[in-house]
Amino acid sequence: MRRTVLLAVLFGLILAFPSIARAQIVAKINLSSQRMAVFVNGAPRYNWPVSTARRGYRTPTGTFKPTALVRYHRSSIYDGSPMPHSIFFMRGYAIHGSYEIKHLGRPASHGCIRLHPSNAAALYSLVQRHGTGNTLIKISN
Repeated sequence: MRRTVLLAVLFGLILAFPSIARAQIVAKINLSSQRMAVFVNGAPRYNWPVSTARRGYRTPTGTFKPTALVRYHRSSIYDGSPMPHSIFFMRGYAIHGSYEIKHLGRPASHGCIRLHPSNAAALYSLVQRHGTGNTLIKISN
């Protein structure tokens, strides 16, 4: 009897507070400031420098959901360049780690959103833990 009551209370809490069951992850990328702010359930968690598209290339703007997570990806377009902890969100565009950390904070990529490798690993882990369906990527000018 006691166990049944406890289970009913827990189930009621999950229904009343769905965020307990699944966190909402939002990664906001600002192309002008070359920064990414990461929010978990509306609370700021991280704020990192990024590199987005340099002159002659573009980083798409809008709101996206991750389409694939690939821990150890290599570019099939740019000489097999490493793209650790890739979070793909539109065709070949991804948020991923980069070893070109001296360029973080200014445009330098072919369109992807580059992060420091440890920051990419942290974001990848968050998205993997909470699910791609609970993640939004918002890219604005």
